Amino acid sequence: MPAHRPALVPLPRQLSWRPGHFTLDTATAVRPAPGAEPAASLLRTLLAPATGLPLPLSPTGPFVLALDPQLRGLGEEGYGLTVGPDAVLLRAAHLTGLLRGGQTLRQLLPSEALSARPRHGTPWRLPCVEITDVPRNAWRGFMLDVARHFQPASLLRRYVDLLALHKLNVLHLHLTDDQGWRMPVAAYPRLTEVGGRRAESMVGPAGSGVRDGVPHHGAYTRAELTGLVAYAAARGVTVLPEVEMPGHTRAALAAHPELGNVPGRQLDVWTDWGVCDTVLSADDPALDFCRTVLDEVLDVFPSPHVHIGGDECPTTEWAASPAARARAAAEGLPGTDALRGWFLGRIGAHLVERGRVPTAWAESGEGLPPEFTVMAWRDPEHTRLALKRGHAVVSCHHRAAYLDYAQSSAPAEPPAQPGPPVDLRTVHGHELPDDTETSGELLGMQAQLWTEFAPTAEHVDRMVFPRLCALADRAWHGAAPWPAVHARLRAHSARLAALGVRHGPLDPYMPLPHRSGKEQP
Repeated sequence: MPAHRPALVPLPRQLSWRPGHFTLDTATAVRPAPGAEPAASLLRTLLAPATGLPLPLSPTGPFVLALDPQLRGLGEEGYGLTVGPDAVLLRAAHLTGLLRGGQTLRQLLPSEALSARPRHGTPWRLPCVEITDVPRNAWRGFMLDVARHFQPASLLRRYVDLLALHKLNVLHLHLTDDQGWRMPVAAYPRLTEVGGRRAESMVGPAGSGVRDGVPHHGAYTRAELTGLVAYAAARGVTVLPEVEMPGHTRAALAAHPELGNVPGRQLDVWTDWGVCDTVLSADDPALDFCRTVLDEVLDVFPSPHVHIGGDECPTTEWAASPAARARAAAEGLPGTDALRGWFLGRIGAHLVERGRVPTAWAESGEGLPPEFTVMAWRDPEHTRLALKRGHAVVSCHHRAAYLDYAQSSAPAEPPAQPGPPVDLRTVHGHELPDDTETSGELLGMQAQLWTEFAPTAEHVDRMVFPRLCALADRAWHGAAPWPAVHARLRAHSARLAALGVRHGPLDPYMPLPHRSGKEQP
């Protein structure tokens, strides 16, 4: 009988099944070569809860993990995997590649291997296979908005594990916005004490006027965030922090109104969705505030990129402010509309001086200083424009990668961002520009979940999955015939179930045909 051939997500770039299988049992020992010990330790940790197998380390074990710097063609994240009836060999040029290969090994086992509880009586068989695997895109990310609705650090760790399983390598945390400030800053404790609390939340779309009357609050401790960073790094995931400026700062201004444009004004943390017109002033104290906040962000998060938001910054307050008009004139700017680019340039320079890459959202593909990495979200053409201007770019097109849109048009679909559904096939169809005549660098793609309509972990799971699986497959493997992709995603749902993921629909919604009442029974 041929061995079972699991459906892998993402699909490896090269895969050849072989007859037979390798069985993991109480006698199986793991042999990590020098430098491979962290990957071996993580794999043993991940397999232990369900399998109960000790998988002891042994210099003669048949389950080998090895680093080979000569495998340069595999790059930072690629790996080679050979499973035979009597031995397993996982090789990579870098430790990260071994971590990626370890996740493939987990998926090759029965889906019960992903359970957090013992699963007795399951034979832990790996089908024999030859895999050579490298990612199509270097940046494969997921952004979680924890500003609109706070989520505990335990959920963030869980999502690190889910990203790692799908070979996604960036967890982007949207830590601050008009509706909440979640990043601790020792110099400004009121940011979380005041900015981390709002009186209630909007129910329904922005501007609906209907609120739930339920207070909402939450903030992370420095220890929680540094622990998350270490936890993610051990799994090959980078945590990218985002602190919004100069717009989307209503929560900060509720805590520190002196940083705004209207002297003596008191503000609350915003209870509406959408874009708030209150922004930071363009004065030196506001710039100093941003630098101080970012210096603490840099202490907590070692990621090369640091996101400062940067888009959706209304300039009405600056236009009405004598101080902002004076600043624009003093800097030789054509008007207060130009203060946004000037402000981002100043803050970007601060990050560059400290060896980091400033990153921002781009509504148009233009208007950001050249040293910025651009996250283009509004239109695919903006990705091309940013590349032509020389930026490094991450594609985040909202009509293919914003998971706050509904997954289908089904009447039972939970509340979501207004707009046409973004279904599973649309997410997998996320196209990247193939124009090579640009001076910029296309880093990859990223999915986003803005959480206006996702207040709980259950809501987050349902909005994110299985669509994030589809994006992970496209980002790592590239294009593939949809029927085959869909079949793999359906089989993959057993793994999501083993992990306790309460996901959304796998199949497109098909409305029942209209019935006239005259049909024959």
